[in-house]
Amino acid sequence: MRTLYRVAWVSALAGLIPLAGCSYFIPTKRHLPVPIAPPSVQTLTPEELVNHLNARWDAMNTLTLTAEISATQTKSAEGTATDYPSCRGIILMRKPKMLRVVLLCFDIRILDMASDGSHFTLVMPTKNTVIKGSNSAPAKSTVQWENLRPDFFLDALAVRGLEPDDSYMVGSETDTVPDAANKHLYVEPEYTLSVMHHKQGQEYLPVRQVTFHRDDMLPYEQYVYDQNGVLETQIFYSNYQNFTAGKYPSKITIKRPQEGIQLVLAVERVDENVPGGLPDSQFEEKIPAGATIKEQN
Repeated sequence: MRTLYRVAWVSALAGLIPLAGCSYFIPTKRHLPVPIAPPSVQTLTPEELVNHLNARWDAMNTLTLTAEISATQTKSAEGTATDYPSCRGIILMRKPKMLRVVLLCFDIRILDMASDGSHFTLVMPTKNTVIKGSNSAPAKSTVQWENLRPDFFLDALAVRGLEPDDSYMVGSETDTVPDAANKHLYVEPEYTLSVMHHKQGQEYLPVRQVTFHRDDMLPYEQYVYDQNGVLETQIFYSNYQNFTAGKYPSKITIKRPQEGIQLVLAVERVDENVPGGLPDSQFEEKIPAGATIKEQN
């Protein structure tokens, strides 16, 4: 009986299809945005890409940058994010790792950090607090801004060249990016440069990963890993413009997921290799009298 019932049901359905027409079985065509490719795409071997990066890094000795810097503090455990008003930032860098970062809000200095390449001093005048320690000192403070380190900025200001003991590999892929405002799709051919170190008794650990767009061969993303191969910093470069230092991103976004800190630099001016260089005095600061000093090593 069950078999006879199925045969009857199929026969009835077959009889209804001609009555309903075939509109339900005709495929429909939709028009989608046609991906727009860049006018030109460069092709480099892995060695040429590394040489290109090294040449850009080697040509720079000093860098001075002025930007509006906005900050966001995230506390995942509490499910909160706090956005801070933007401040004027002045950043000085001298290779290999000397750094000075000054933040001003309404001409009031709220943060001043200096590093000689191995040790740093972080002065917070409005809190009458000073943090001192080695550049590699781990984040220990429950006050997130006391965990700022020179490498936050050194890693972001310029993509460093490779060291002699670095290992690397290069991958090639094509990303499709939607432009919702103009209803376009853009094709972005990319090279991804992965830099690795071989740790004794272990496999290769990631050090950095840099993504280049192949139309201009400029870096657009950089991921930096700690000594254990854990993601430490995410850096995004966008809206390249012509400054006196040449092509430089007008927006730099720095994300530190472990500390819950994000900094966005809206770059206004960039200068490289200023005449006379940057003397040591530019990287020295005075500790305010009576300030609370916290040592971090």
